[in-house]
Amino acid sequence: MSEEQKPQEEILEETAEQETLEDADVEAEAPADAELEAARAEVAEAKDQVLRVQAEMQNVRRRAEQDVEKAHKFAVEKFANEMLTVVDNLERGLAAAPEEEATKAIREGMEMTLSGLISSLERFKVEQVNPEGEPFNPELHQAMSMVENAELAPNTVMAVMQKGYTLNGRLLRPAMVMVSKGAAQIDENA
Repeated sequence: MSEEQKPQEEILEETAEQETLEDADVEAEAPADAELEAARAEVAEAKDQVLRVQAEMQNVRRRAEQDVEKAHKFAVEKFANEMLTVVDNLERGLAAAPEEEATKAIREGMEMTLSGLISSLERFKVEQVNPEGEPFNPELHQAMSMVENAELAPNTVMAVMQKGYTLNGRLLRPAMVMVSKGAAQIDENA
């Protein structure tokens, strides 16, 4: 071989080696790209999971705060229900006691006790529902009977048999009421 051919052969060999190395690099890059994409997908999934966990924690915290608020707001509900019986009994006692000189002191004591008890209940957001003369509301009233009354509009509360009460806007006990219904229609064709 001549001297000129030898360097050409070496150049060809070197070129072939370089092409082989480049092919190997391209093949090595392909798995690296796949691994990189897999890692990016994993990172995106982890970020999504973290965001979901954070949102869930915020929801749990908010629900817990609402539960605590409701517990504070309605903690006296059972006690208030028991006190309503006392209020009813005092009102019945006052209604039954004759207004005589002999019972004047007892009546005054019962009236003071009743007013003190009602004002104490009001401080804890227990409010009376006394709907006499108002339209019937099934959310706050319990109709005990319906009576024909031409003087009142239909579905108007005529009388309150037992007052109702609410605690912070929530119904403790419905008012037991008598409701008017329209007067009977007279058949003119008869």
